Amino acid sequence: MADSGPFDIVVLGGGSGGYACALRASELGMRVALVERDRLGGTCLNRGCIPTKALLHAAEIADQTREAATFGVKADFVGIDIDGVHAYKDKVVSGTVKGLTGLIKARGIEVVEGEGRLASPTSVEVRAADGSTRTLEGRHVLLATGSAPRTLPGLEVDGEKVIFSDQALTLGRVPSSVVILGGGVIGVEFASVWRSFGAEVTIVEALPHLLPLEEESSSKRLERAFRKRGIKYELGVRFQGVEPTDEGVSVTLENGTTVDAELLLVAVGRGPVSSGLGFEEAGIALERGFVKVDELCRTSVPSVSAVGDLIDTPQLAHVGFAEGILVAERLGGLSPAPIDYDGVPRITYSDPEVASVGITSKVAAERGYEIDEAVYDLAGNPKSKILGTQGEVRVIAERGGRVLGLHMVGARVGELITEGQLIYNWEALPSEVAQLIHPHPTQSEAVGEAHLMLAGKPLHVHG
Repeated sequence: MADSGPFDIVVLGGGSGGYACALRASELGMRVALVERDRLGGTCLNRGCIPTKALLHAAEIADQTREAATFGVKADFVGIDIDGVHAYKDKVVSGTVKGLTGLIKARGIEVVEGEGRLASPTSVEVRAADGSTRTLEGRHVLLATGSAPRTLPGLEVDGEKVIFSDQALTLGRVPSSVVILGGGVIGVEFASVWRSFGAEVTIVEALPHLLPLEEESSSKRLERAFRKRGIKYELGVRFQGVEPTDEGVSVTLENGTTVDAELLLVAVGRGPVSSGLGFEEAGIALERGFVKVDELCRTSVPSVSAVGDLIDTPQLAHVGFAEGILVAERLGGLSPAPIDYDGVPRITYSDPEVASVGITSKVAAERGYEIDEAVYDLAGNPKSKILGTQGEVRVIAERGGRVLGLHMVGARVGELITEGQLIYNWEALPSEVAQLIHPHPTQSEAVGEAHLMLAGKPLHVHG
């Protein structure tokens, strides 16, 4: 097919970072082409954030049905209709994809379907399903090819007994038992879902705690809650090997422990999709597979930028959005500020949820801060009692100064972290937050109480 262009921006990848850039660029009057080999929305919308949260909501409904009598409601939990769960999940996903597709079309963005590769610093070659090729010329190219699940050396993922999260999302049954390799966000969320659905679950994590990047007290709270739920875990121990058995798999750990299960889910992280796409041939610098960028997402080639999971920043959809918008605004002649990645909220949607923004006490110590901390236990929060949840809000502040981090555990705390984001990013002092009046009864009062404690005037706390 004849060459097409020149576009102002050719975006390679229609996930969170790519489509956010395309939308903002079109808003700023630029002509944009968006190349995507699969469905728009990328991993997040099709195989990540949205479908997993739908499963987690179904899991929450299952638990609420089991526990209905606690609240004086008569209900019988009969079981999980996995086809029904998938139908609900797929309806949410397809509706969201449809909405996004319509939005992109309405903005006049040209969507080009097919496998794209960087042909030069200013062009992308796209191979369609029928084998035809088309070259898109752009004043600028944005690389947004995302990430894929990683495995460990020598660990073969067959998609049947040893699976990645992609296969876990479409599994046509509730497994009787699962070993989950990796106690990060993905591993913890699937452990929560499968346990609610009735499976026996064991998490294996090489580091000393689940969610090892979170505040240690949050990890310990989660571990306690998981133990209560009957979720087992092996911490501080490495995976050694896996053997197929008639019933499923036999997983061996380096400490000699063996765990038998129907499935092994490999959730040891995600790596960038960067090989074989022409990046290095075009002069793009890479490190460990990630495209190297500066604080404004510029690569080593002036006409090429990169965003999202392809670069070594937090692998979160909302980070990809922000990076995509930043690139569009930079190319549109605006002067966007670099992103403060510490100021990005992080949420694990397990039961209980874990949410944080800012830095941990460990990082604060590494950076030389003297800190003050306040911990408010949700046991003292009436709305949390109504919900039947346990957990805490922990606030870390620079001694005599601003709030450096907020760390929360409990049902629905993911919805509370937005206030934490404002507190951290606006460099609020505990005394300033203590003046704010939080509505009663809400879980947000726990945020207010923690700041009252730090400001030296605790209200609902035994001093």
